[in-house]
Amino acid sequence: MPPYVYALIVHGVIGGIDVFLNHELLARLPSRPEAAGEERMHSARELLFALLFLSLAWWEWHGPFVWWIVALLVLEVLVSARDLVIEGDVRVLPVTERVLHLFLFMNLGAMYVLTGQALLAWRGLPAGLAAVDHGWGSWVLTAMALGALAWAVRDGMAALRLGKLNASAV
Repeated sequence: MPPYVYALIVHGVIGGIDVFLNHELLARLPSRPEAAGEERMHSARELLFALLFLSLAWWEWHGPFVWWIVALLVLEVLVSARDLVIEGDVRVLPVTERVLHLFLFMNLGAMYVLTGQALLAWRGLPAGLAAVDHGWGSWVLTAMALGALAWAVRDGMAALRLGKLNASAV
């Protein structure tokens, strides 16, 4: 199994812990009207990771198709940067969240390097998608993609509801 698959799985596990522990149990973000913007960013990031997990679970992206993966990675950085600003403006992050964010950012760097190496190798190949099977890794990434997609919808709906609460309070 290629190293980038391990980095993606580690990221999904740490991200899942962050969401359940910090966003849901400690901060209770879906019930806080001031967290509407943060929930929008979380929904966007979860959607990007759902697409990334699924895109790399079963395929290699050859030739100019590598730009799909590059676009997902660049968008993820932009969303995470915006989320970092919003979080700092809305709430004080608990220690557990700050520590998990450190591990997420460290792993993100490793994930970018490892995925980038694969993309560099794939870009010189003829254009197309090549089916791959990473064994259990493909199945774990598929499950993570479905979980991230479900949570993206959930957080997106929470953001809409919280935005309406904010609008009616004005």
